[in-house]
Amino acid sequence: MIGKRAGAGRRRGGSGRRGAFPGDSMSAPVVLDAISVTFDEAALRERLHLAPGSDEAREFGELLARAREAGRPKVLYTTAFVAARGGDAVAIDGETFTSPVLARNLERVERVFAYVATCGVEYDALPLPEQSMLCRFWLDEIKEEALRQADEAFLRHIEDTFRPGKMASMNPGASGTSVWSITDQQPLFRLLGDVEALIGVRLTESCLMIPNKSLSGLLFPSEFGYENCAVCPREGCRGRRAPYDPDVAAMLGARAGK
Repeated sequence: MIGKRAGAGRRRGGSGRRGAFPGDSMSAPVVLDAISVTFDEAALRERLHLAPGSDEAREFGELLARAREAGRPKVLYTTAFVAARGGDAVAIDGETFTSPVLARNLERVERVFAYVATCGVEYDALPLPEQSMLCRFWLDEIKEEALRQADEAFLRHIEDTFRPGKMASMNPGASGTSVWSITDQQPLFRLLGDVEALIGVRLTESCLMIPNKSLSGLLFPSEFGYENCAVCPREGCRGRRAPYDPDVAAMLGARAGK
């Protein structure tokens, strides 16, 4: 997959809002928007508990067909460098991020990849039957799958382009405020320039992303293979990829209870 440099929203270390530390320069943002998504209709029906041949399965199939035509997931990323560290704070190109876990993870890291991946705004433009909560639920599942494949495409692109070795990712708000506050979405978006203009993702006042099936974070080298889930005690999470490990959480400075 070939990414294209984004002219709009380009930001260098010498401009824009600065953090608490002096910053290094960074590369121009890159947009990945030729991401191929393959939907397995049978697997999605099973996940949604839709009986084959039922009216609901037929309606879902029609929605999925329209989603296949309309969907255009995207990723925006930039290469940036850790400029300074101080306590729980890390400065990356002049933007300050505060997280004890992030600070520990980046202790020996110089280069990071700041990114936003999204299912794309096109799915939300699909017409749905009025007051059809079921169709909205189905569409959310379709968007979730599109985001998952966009994230995988991004990781393959980074591997093919940079050969960085073993990598890990952290996402603001993903594991609770004690790990990394969701408010650090703001400096992360500033690193990437005009994210809404480039890939259609915007932040609400509470730092949630729209479209809702979007993912932001920092990708970085990790010798021991950090997973957000390992420091998150939240129970009943469908997306859990690793068991909670209190020893890892304590080692990285994650405080329990939030």
